[in-house]
Amino acid sequence: MNPSTKAHPSSCVPMRPRMSLSAACTAACATAALAGAVPAALAQSFPSRPVRMIVGFPPGGATDLVARILQPKLADAFGQQVVVDNRPGANGVISLEILSRSDADGHSVAFGHIGNLVISPTIQKVPYDPYKSFEPIGMMVTLQNIMIVHPSVQAKSLKELIALAKAKPGTINYATSGIGSPGHLATVLFETMTGTSLSHVPYKGGGPALTDLIGGQVPMFTAVISTAVPQVQAGKARALAVTGARRSDALPDVPTVAEAGVPGYQATNWYGLVAPAKTPKAAITRFHKDMVAALNAADVRQQLKDRGIEAAPGTPEEFTRFVRDEEKRWGPIIRKGKFE
Repeated sequence: MNPSTKAHPSSCVPMRPRMSLSAACTAACATAALAGAVPAALAQSFPSRPVRMIVGFPPGGATDLVARILQPKLADAFGQQVVVDNRPGANGVISLEILSRSDADGHSVAFGHIGNLVISPTIQKVPYDPYKSFEPIGMMVTLQNIMIVHPSVQAKSLKELIALAKAKPGTINYATSGIGSPGHLATVLFETMTGTSLSHVPYKGGGPALTDLIGGQVPMFTAVISTAVPQVQAGKARALAVTGARRSDALPDVPTVAEAGVPGYQATNWYGLVAPAKTPKAAITRFHKDMVAALNAADVRQQLKDRGIEAAPGTPEEFTRFVRDEEKRWGPIIRKGKFE
């Protein structure tokens, strides 16, 4: 091409018309609306298939009970089946390991509690990070432990149990739902504060432990209160004391450990829900909303109360702060105790 006839570059490129101010505003608003619609659409589409609630203990225990009380309410709210998936073992650690490897879309959640979020990570290496591996959905319930014995045990009160344990150190076996479980922690604290020595018999869950206590295979069980209430009321187990700061409405005649002779003693339990890390915020928000609604339902609260459980729904942020506070409170006690 002759240089003299070469067109100026600008003449070869079509000029883009300038966008008016009103058109630019319209485009910007449309973009913002589209961006805002993405999480809203996700919230509306979740859940799109059955939801799995992983419980780290066998059927018959307190976590399983809470899950099955909430199950129909959540299923109605979601318009999807809610499946309770019992994966017992290692004080709930196995259930959180399974959750940490699940799809991060909100369709798999699990119960987090003092055992698998605080105690086990303190006393051993676990296959997840309590904070980085999960997204908190929120606190669900709080509940007490209760010290119960087989009716054949000579001790009729906690003071008599302490005297018996001091007279025969290491000879009284006590069951819990597992090494590092809330019942284990409560009993270790009890031994520390009373100068007694008991022998730990860990089980994979409260259900099997209660079966053996009723059958006389183990004389004592530090149980989650909801597991023990029916058996105490039926006279198949004798309640000595509850581990919280006040008596339980479910068993109002049973004193606290502090009232029964160990001033300052207190050990409570709690359950919350967690999802895999990187689960979309919209899914967390939807799950939290429906969980809170279920826990605030009058029939659910009454079912829980009848078994000594208190509904205590909280936000994801509150749940994270609560777990960290529990870690600070119990960490020194856990590290000093005998968890074996």
